[in-house]
Amino acid sequence: MSHSAKDFLAYAVCYAIWPFSYLMPRSERILAFGAMRGAFSDNPKYLFLWAAQHLPGRKVVWLSADAAAVREVRSIGFEAYRIPSLRGFWYALRAGYWFINCYTSDILFCLAGRTRVVNLWHGVGCKQIEFGITQGVLAKRYVDRDFWECFYHPACFRRPDWFLSTSDFFDGHFSRAFRIGRERCIRAGYPRNMFLTADVASATDFVQRFTHGGETELVERIKPFAKVFLYMPTWRESQRDSFTSGFDLPRLNECLREQNAVALMKPHPNTRVDASATFSNLFFVPSAIDIYSILPFTDVLITDYSGILYDYLLMPGKDVILYFYDYDEYVADRELCQPIRGNVAGREVTTFDALIDCIRTGNYAMDEAERARIVSKFWSDTDAATSAETIMKALNLVEKP
Repeated sequence: MSHSAKDFLAYAVCYAIWPFSYLMPRSERILAFGAMRGAFSDNPKYLFLWAAQHLPGRKVVWLSADAAAVREVRSIGFEAYRIPSLRGFWYALRAGYWFINCYTSDILFCLAGRTRVVNLWHGVGCKQIEFGITQGVLAKRYVDRDFWECFYHPACFRRPDWFLSTSDFFDGHFSRAFRIGRERCIRAGYPRNMFLTADVASATDFVQRFTHGGETELVERIKPFAKVFLYMPTWRESQRDSFTSGFDLPRLNECLREQNAVALMKPHPNTRVDASATFSNLFFVPSAIDIYSILPFTDVLITDYSGILYDYLLMPGKDVILYFYDYDEYVADRELCQPIRGNVAGREVTTFDALIDCIRTGNYAMDEAERARIVSKFWSDTDAATSAETIMKALNLVEKP
């Protein structure tokens, strides 16, 4: 990725500021939250919502460079400030804890001195990540330590003080990838999954109270259909349009129309997609939609090697179609920490014809023994419904009664 002179200057200024962030006194009463690309999303969003309602003795703030995200948080009655702004800088520098889902750049890396960084991450799966990577394009950063890669990605080298992990296997995986001791792993479910096993009324209430990106409208829009499919593929290193390369969209639309079914098409944020075409039974989901608030209202996940699979398996009664149309190519390009086959559950298909046949016949019922085996390995005995409280108790941030 090329960088402009303006980018260079911005990073140079941040590097100059960085040492001074270590001089600020930090307060455990102040908790700062931020997420990737400044969005109000993912694990930090759900942990933030819980903390803002259940930790009255703490100052809980959302920090973001995205003005729309700040407005969204404020619209539901909670505190949020822009980075940059005086208050945003102040709370970033004073917060005793930062809760992020990727790197300190989720807020602003040069303001993170002496704060305790809690990395909530954004998924479990089979892929090698961070310092576990030894090949491919990211090896230039993590193995070769290319000067410019390091210069423009300093947050990748800040070790988290705590890391959210979900099982014994992932304790080892994440500790190696982020160069921390296993004792720094907090064992809990993902906050973003808190409502996946809730009843419909609770899930609906959450959508209506805490989402303003069009989620309520989307839930209403899919209600008339007999079956709701969700297609969520992972990111390819090439960032290609994986929808058109793996689908005949008009044919899929016709198959769904015949069954009074609909498919929500949700691309990975890094994937280029041409969603200009419109279909009666295919809905392209905008990036502003919080897909985790929509999952309980779907019936079948169609995915490939994405970590969304493991979240989806937590919901009883839901089915999965594994669309492995480019399996050999993918495993050749992407470094894995464990084999994909043997660590997934769902009906596997490898061609578009087989996918259409699977949808048309309904031959995708989940093997419940396989679901239980995968959930046990990937989630251990964690409980998503109580994940937020578990995390905060592990950090001694819940007030004693």
